[in-house]
Amino acid sequence: MNIKMPDFDVKKFVKDAGSTLSRVVQLTEEKLGTSEKTEMDRHFEHLSERSDCARTWTEKIVRDTEAALIPNPANRVEDFIFEKIEKQKPKRLSNLEYLGLDMIEGGGEFGQDGAYGSALIKVGQAEQKLGSCERDFIGSAGMCFIQPLKKFLEGEMKTITKEKGILESKRLDLDACKNRVRKARSMLGQQTAERDLRVAQSEFDRQAEITKLLLEGISTTQATHLRHLHALVESQVRYYGQCNKIMNDLQRELASLGGPQPYVPVAGYEDDEANGLAGRVNNIELGVNAGYKRARVLCSYDAKDGTELNLTANEVIFVCECNPPNSDYMNGKQGLLKGLVPKAFLELLDD
Repeated sequence: MNIKMPDFDVKKFVKDAGSTLSRVVQLTEEKLGTSEKTEMDRHFEHLSERSDCARTWTEKIVRDTEAALIPNPANRVEDFIFEKIEKQKPKRLSNLEYLGLDMIEGGGEFGQDGAYGSALIKVGQAEQKLGSCERDFIGSAGMCFIQPLKKFLEGEMKTITKEKGILESKRLDLDACKNRVRKARSMLGQQTAERDLRVAQSEFDRQAEITKLLLEGISTTQATHLRHLHALVESQVRYYGQCNKIMNDLQRELASLGGPQPYVPVAGYEDDEANGLAGRVNNIELGVNAGYKRARVLCSYDAKDGTELNLTANEVIFVCECNPPNSDYMNGKQGLLKGLVPKAFLELLDD
């Protein structure tokens, strides 16, 4: 049986090996300072630096954007593998969707007729909507921002890196020819070295022009990237607008269910600090509204409903009289929460 061997050009192999050896020798001599190096003009060096800067920062922005959209590194690796083997990425539930599912199931177990069970179901449904919006936003941001930047890195930047590598090889060949011209002893050797130098100079100049044109094109890509950046911002605005609407609707639905009012943050701390109205609770500086007094809790108290505060023995809180006055309760501030507190459990510290 005849086996056809692949064509093998011995002369080309020997020539390539000789060129590689010559470049290694030239590079070594340059490192040792025993050989001169052809320098590129300042404009070319500036373009090359801008190219390196564009690649470095684009890679960082892509990595950071991916990390912001998909915080779980394992999921990012999985998506990367499926992308490389050109298969559809797995559809996975987000953390918000898992939370929504558990809230809905928990609400069903607690009972849909009860206030807590009903509220859990409504909040769970809202969390699922948020998770769906988040998934749409991740897909939109990937399409309008991440993918174009990746295409730039894997296309234009790879080409530029390749051509810069070829230019460096041509530069080493040129400098090696210059050294051979200087070291030539005979007339024949001088003529051969000069002919090789002219060929090397021509190839170097041609490659330098090709690389320069590619480098100059980097500036035009920034205008394209700016459009992609605007698209990312528009996608974020749309996403956060959807989230805001979902939560406002949820808040109205919860209010329509009735039941105890939820705790709300106490407003005015920042303004009070600005006006110099400061107090101290457990050696921690707090802003305090005018009219509030410090009170020590005599013994622990469990709130009866959402209008009252839970109290712990010996803690210090801020209190003021109710409006209209109440013989049994005072208004209390506890951290960022406010609610009613029973007078019988308090000892006023301020006159």
